[in-house]
Amino acid sequence: MNRPFRPQRPARPEFEDLAFGIHAIYELIQAGKEINRILVARDMKNEGHKELVALARQHDIPVQEVPKEKLNGLTGKNHQGVIAFVSPIEYQQIENLLPMLFESGKPPLLLVLDRITDVRNLGAIARTAHCAGIDAIIIPQRDAAQVTGDAIKTSAGALATLPVCRERSLERAVDYLLESGIQLIAASEHAKDNYYQLDMTLPTAIIMGSEEDGISPYFLKKATHLARIPIQGTVGSLNVSVAAGVLMFEAVRQKTLSGVQG
Repeated sequence: MNRPFRPQRPARPEFEDLAFGIHAIYELIQAGKEINRILVARDMKNEGHKELVALARQHDIPVQEVPKEKLNGLTGKNHQGVIAFVSPIEYQQIENLLPMLFESGKPPLLLVLDRITDVRNLGAIARTAHCAGIDAIIIPQRDAAQVTGDAIKTSAGALATLPVCRERSLERAVDYLLESGIQLIAASEHAKDNYYQLDMTLPTAIIMGSEEDGISPYFLKKATHLARIPIQGTVGSLNVSVAAGVLMFEAVRQKTLSGVQG
């Protein structure tokens, strides 16, 4: 008897690992392991905790004080009042990646995310970016959503394969892109040019702003072009993941029509 076809379920994405214990987390930081954040129990104030917190801050790793009960809820093991969320991916540096993209012979197409805080938006954007052939996503190390298990799941696994650059200074990273000949296109409802009027076949970085207040003034000033997405109806703006998709696939459309290698 023939059985009905059932598509295989996708493999479960790799989730963040939990690391606990002062010495273990200290060694992870010293070894350069990617850590998204560290939770420290509020009532733990000994020298070991102080040294660990100081080291974490030297490496710009976010540290949050929480009730000890929260740590107990995350693991039943002896956490010594500290738990680290270890990133499920290895981040890259844009200074190392960009020269390789230029050497490949195609104009780089990058996506810069300025303070996107919802991991579901990050995942949705990454999924579209992967489909659009984006070469890399650039995110800040602090005050923004990081690549977590939930983000990977929302991205349908795209974040596990798409290069992600996590930069201590997003401003410095953007300056580096501009100095390297990358045009910066900023999505803004106040722009004069519609997005399809801009040439995206050139080496391009598209920057999208936070869900609450859009792109930071610094990046709006630095932008080579501001791009407007015409909106019909009474709703004032698109969700950031949808707006990012519109701009990314405009770049795909232009490259396809012009025959530029994508």
